[in-house]
Amino acid sequence: MRPAIQLLVAVFLILSLSQGRCDVYSWTDEKGIRHFSNVSLPYGKRATKIPESVSSTIDKSNFTVTKVFDGDTVQVQGQDLEFRIRMVAIDAPETGGSRKKGQPYSQKAKKVLRQLLQGKKVRLKQYGTGGYNRILAEIFSQGRNINLTMIRQGLAEVYQGRLPKNLDPAPYEKAQADARRSGAGMWSQGQAYKSPKTWRKENPR
Repeated sequence: MRPAIQLLVAVFLILSLSQGRCDVYSWTDEKGIRHFSNVSLPYGKRATKIPESVSSTIDKSNFTVTKVFDGDTVQVQGQDLEFRIRMVAIDAPETGGSRKKGQPYSQKAKKVLRQLLQGKKVRLKQYGTGGYNRILAEIFSQGRNINLTMIRQGLAEVYQGRLPKNLDPAPYEKAQADARRSGAGMWSQGQAYKSPKTWRKENPR
């Protein structure tokens, strides 16, 4: 198969296009990892423009989780691609990076997500592309919605920003209400709890 056709097939397999047609831009970083986006590109990057013509949502994908960055961001590999997933509809406590102390339960969230996904085969239900050129997706492993699992365990809250129009927030809101009521995970902090959104405002990068 020609490289151009391989790239086009790979993009088709990882894009969720239920929100409308768009063009896709693909580029390779300094480490040789191929990326794609339907929004902005990194400054100074050269990209190949690929006209998009697929109109159905991909509901089954064979990807392997190769790295867990924190409680809501992972890296997956498959179909000759390696890219980051921002778990849609959830927001886990911030780890703070290498320069700042993170939020309570941030390392716990990362540890649990790693136990759930590291090295595992997963299926993705995608909802477009978010900030930092990351794919927004629900991640399914062994029949479980891992995004919901993190909410149920009190290791993430429902994302407070705009959610994709074709995502039903009701299961997430119910899972959060149950976790909060039972004091699971980070909700055990009571009034001392601070949402990741608030923490980011108080601790800008």
